[in-house]
Amino acid sequence: MYLKFTVLDNFINPQPLTFLMNFQSLVKVETPRFYLDVAFRRANNKLKLARQKIIKNRFEKSKQLELLRIEIINDSLINSLKNILVSFPSIDSMPKFYNELVKVTLDYPNLKKSLGAVNWCSNKIANFFIIYKNKIKNTKDAGKINQYRREFNGRVSSVLKQITENLRYLEESRRIMKEYPIIKTSLFTAVITGFPNVGKTTLMYKLSGSKPEINSYPFTTRNLNLAFVNNIQLIDAPGALDRFGKMNNIEKQAYLALKYCCDLIIYVIDLTEPYPLDKQLNLLNNLKEYNKDMLIYLSKQDLIDKNKFDEFSKRYNALNIKELSEELFSYSNRIKKHSDKDISSS
Repeated sequence: MYLKFTVLDNFINPQPLTFLMNFQSLVKVETPRFYLDVAFRRANNKLKLARQKIIKNRFEKSKQLELLRIEIINDSLINSLKNILVSFPSIDSMPKFYNELVKVTLDYPNLKKSLGAVNWCSNKIANFFIIYKNKIKNTKDAGKINQYRREFNGRVSSVLKQITENLRYLEESRRIMKEYPIIKTSLFTAVITGFPNVGKTTLMYKLSGSKPEINSYPFTTRNLNLAFVNNIQLIDAPGALDRFGKMNNIEKQAYLALKYCCDLIIYVIDLTEPYPLDKQLNLLNNLKEYNKDMLIYLSKQDLIDKNKFDEFSKRYNALNIKELSEELFSYSNRIKKHSDKDISSS
């Protein structure tokens, strides 16, 4: 049988999405053999009960049982496939951050093709059910009943096996998407960025009291750490974010958060120079291209000569932890006033 299906542009699920994405609900994608075993076992169990309830002559009883069997198999397989399609969100309807994240962490054309294959398979199974239901209903030959049932089983098994690689890729995609950060894309967001090991994660803890895992080697943040201060969302962005072509998936998440979610950049500079200061300042200048509000924070103040700290602070308008907290509080108040104004005018 020749495999032909349509690539789905919007994936299946047309419902509007809220600003909060949660990929934990993505359904685990199994193998064709798994779905077939579940369907056949479910049909056998139902038929054991049905045999005792159907009181007809042998021919009619056989016909009714096999009709019930293929109906249960059809329903089980289609429900399993539809659950996959419904659980995957419509990529085109996602906030820009997640839309781009899918495209940089997954094989986007293959994802669309694989979802299209699942939809194709579901439709083929539904068509086979209609064909063989009518054949079994209309046959006058007792020998044909089991023949049609076997043909139905063989054809649905065949189309499911044709999408084996598509199901495999969807499961691979699901595992990657489950690691995506849960970002409130409509909330005012401050992204804490800078070179690795300069104290970004420690700063997040000082500001929010949220204590993520901190390690002592470069690229210490294994995931995007999120925290909240009043009505401000904080994102701890790993990596230096100046080498997109060489970024790993976590660094790409950070880059996209900076580009699409960020309202305020908190740039961390470490004057103890685990990375040369000129490189830290060069990245600072690059970040200005994003046209975001920016605050500069000097980390590890207790390890820096006071004169050096004061001189740098004055030159770059850099802040200590107390000053940074006050600036965030000021942002929070402005957001609250703006929100209250919107509510009162609505």
